[in-house]
Amino acid sequence: MKSLKVTVADANLIPLRDDFERDLPVGTTVSWHPGFDEDALVADLRDTNVYVGARFTSAMGAAAQNLRLVHVAGAGFDGIDADGMRAGAVCANTFHHEASIAEYVAAMTVVLRRRLLDQDRELRAGHWASSVCEPDRPQVRALDGATVGIVGFGHIGARTWRVLRAFGARGIAVTRTPMDPGMHGLDWTGGIGELDHLLRESEVVVLCLPLGAATRGIIGASQLDAMKSRAVLVNVSRGPLVDEAALYAALKENRIGGAVLDVWYQYPSTGSHGRPATYPFGELSNVLMTPHISGVTRQTFEGRVRDIVANIRRLANDQPIANVVIAR
Repeated sequence: MKSLKVTVADANLIPLRDDFERDLPVGTTVSWHPGFDEDALVADLRDTNVYVGARFTSAMGAAAQNLRLVHVAGAGFDGIDADGMRAGAVCANTFHHEASIAEYVAAMTVVLRRRLLDQDRELRAGHWASSVCEPDRPQVRALDGATVGIVGFGHIGARTWRVLRAFGARGIAVTRTPMDPGMHGLDWTGGIGELDHLLRESEVVVLCLPLGAATRGIIGASQLDAMKSRAVLVNVSRGPLVDEAALYAALKENRIGGAVLDVWYQYPSTGSHGRPATYPFGELSNVLMTPHISGVTRQTFEGRVRDIVANIRRLANDQPIANVVIAR
């Protein structure tokens, strides 16, 4: 078993530092960075064999001449400059977020559809904002019997449907890979070309697609117009799957029932402050906003640490790396 140097630049793993280091191969040294600082990383990577982080630049690649493995502590590897990796190195990813994301989708969908935050706020001011006390107020809808449309049926979409199905919902899905709907208890499935059909039929639409050239802006003005007026859009994938201006207009004009948005169009370059979008979604009452945390739980990162450590052990033993997404 070979001795290795590992450099970690992912703040999400710092709370699990002891778990990470405990199961590493004997003789492994670990250099921890509290966040992404390119200059500090360039200086540290010269003798590094394994880099763990969400961003890897060409400057880092030029410095890391001994690098053999880049490991993302998550699913997305769009922050990795593949051309900057030395020949023979690989990049791997890991998941374990599907259970947490499915829980988030269910919780936030119920909260938005049943207007629970509005009722909480009103009751704090002494207003019983209920159809029981105000008969003209529309009754809210439960998920039982509601049609849920899953756009993308990979590990996140499938786990999300398993949770929502337990509420008594009816499920439909569009996916890039043909599948038998009966195997998952879905009413029907189709290709991405059936997206508008799904949108017209659904009361809840959950986006579970990766972002790429074919999916950027896949939900635009015409797709939003196809949705039911009471339908809720839930995006836990990437913000640019949905046209920002079209989404804001549809929500502001109440052409759809609302949106749960965990992923955005802008992120802070440093620190923890920054507008998530050009348009003021925060001024809308039919939107629930969270800062890309649907999969951020202790269980998610415990599973990711296990995967990363297992791959480091494979590297030390000259065994094939699991979950390779880039090979140089």
